[in-house]
Amino acid sequence: MRSIRVELGERSYPIHIGSGLLAKIGERCAEAGFPVRSPLLIVSDSEVAPRYLPALEAALQDYGYTVVHHIIAAGEASKSLAVYEEVMTTAIQAGLDRRSAVLALGGGVVGDLAGFVAATYMRGIGFLQIPTTILAHDSSVGGKVAVNHPLAKNMIGAFYQPSMVLYDLDTLNTLPARQVSSGLAEVVKHGLILDRDFAYWCREHAEGLLALNLEDLGYALERGCAIKADVISGDEREYGQRAILNLGHTIGHAIEAVGGYGVFLHGEAIAIGMAGSALLAVKLGRDQSIYNETVSMLTSLGLPVTLPAQYSEDELMEAMMHDKKFKEGRMTFIVPDGIGAVSIVDDVQASLVREVIAQLKKEGSPW
Repeated sequence: MRSIRVELGERSYPIHIGSGLLAKIGERCAEAGFPVRSPLLIVSDSEVAPRYLPALEAALQDYGYTVVHHIIAAGEASKSLAVYEEVMTTAIQAGLDRRSAVLALGGGVVGDLAGFVAATYMRGIGFLQIPTTILAHDSSVGGKVAVNHPLAKNMIGAFYQPSMVLYDLDTLNTLPARQVSSGLAEVVKHGLILDRDFAYWCREHAEGLLALNLEDLGYALERGCAIKADVISGDEREYGQRAILNLGHTIGHAIEAVGGYGVFLHGEAIAIGMAGSALLAVKLGRDQSIYNETVSMLTSLGLPVTLPAQYSEDELMEAMMHDKKFKEGRMTFIVPDGIGAVSIVDDVQASLVREVIAQLKKEGSPW
């Protein structure tokens, strides 16, 4: 088992990565400080629950916990206020108390929604992340929990740290190939922002990562989580340096919003956004090789780097205006200075961003 600690003072917590971890879930919940006398709520989705929920509930009940669950429809559309209210109703009817906890069994959508429930139920109760996708290695670490608004992704939320992240690699074996690639977008992102060697390692080991080789995957997730943990330990609430974790997200979130959170998976949209950020870097005077190498790394992992022609430039620009990274009449972008190094650039001209979008569409896309 690989373990990392996110250092945030009294809100510090461990990340455990390995095989067979779900069988010990009762011990881990006790370790996290959740008393057996208080009910636990498991939030999962319609794809993950049939595979892992029965065994998880049984393991918790064998340890002595009272367990209830709420299953949401799989997909980004479930990150809504309506579904949030439904989960809250389950929590209230089950009698969760101040010592109870919400367990998020699933990918990023489940983690974000369940975390927001935990953050707001009785003004905050326990929260344990049990990610079952590669993508969730990013979303399960750092304490960002939220639901979407029709006009903007993750606009309604909070910073609320989990008590623990339990990453059982065995749950990744059933992921479809497209979900694997989508998750690897956030893995290579961590290399692109802060670790040149790791970014190139991802390209060199792309075949093993796509095949879910446990040795390659275990190292990649550990390194990705460690990079993110280091960043958020110095800037928990994104007042400064934590913003570098948003590489590719300004364009990526706009793509998701315009597509109705259903055309592209999150990692696919972020991959296109990272290609766009690399294009922006070139337009701002950085070396052309930044774009070439970024595209090479993303495509090696089976990720898209262009936009379909039907995406409206006007709609994408409008969506970006609602993004949290748009403030005081300026657009803020995370721009690569090289592979493994980025800058936070304020006051990016909208005309340059529009040029980037047009260029992303120029070659077309099969997606």
